[in-house]
Amino acid sequence: MSKLILTTEVTGLGAAGDVVEVKNGYARNFLLPRGFAVVWSKGGEKQIEQIRAARDARALATVEEAQTLKASLEAATIKLAIKAGLGGRLFGTVKTADVAKAVAAAGLGDIDKRKIEFIAPVRTVGAHVATVRLNSDLSAKLNLLVVAAK
Repeated sequence: MSKLILTTEVTGLGAAGDVVEVKNGYARNFLLPRGFAVVWSKGGEKQIEQIRAARDARALATVEEAQTLKASLEAATIKLAIKAGLGGRLFGTVKTADVAKAVAAAGLGDIDKRKIEFIAPVRTVGAHVATVRLNSDLSAKLNLLVVAAK
């Protein structure tokens, strides 16, 4: 088992600044090469505090702002125009960056593309749902309407 300090939020594992123990292969092949974590050491306590301070600075300032953003996101339906072929099948998939741009264009605010998650890849036109993690314990359901681009 490897003891690591997370530098970014990893779904199902923890948030930035958390100390976690994972299997050696997961650490060596996934977390460390992508920069999601660093190896834990006794001198890492300063690093943990710096990472947590940066996380808090990036987090939404108050719970009230997160609640209002959640209400506005869940009330709206975001329309995405993506190139599609016959039968409504998309050329590729809908990316989280596309959703973040569409949310900003709709005037609902800037959302980090890394906070958007799909239950399954969106490969067809129609109505879909995405989840937006606003902070560690609050997430919003985002309704997407994917249409064929002309």
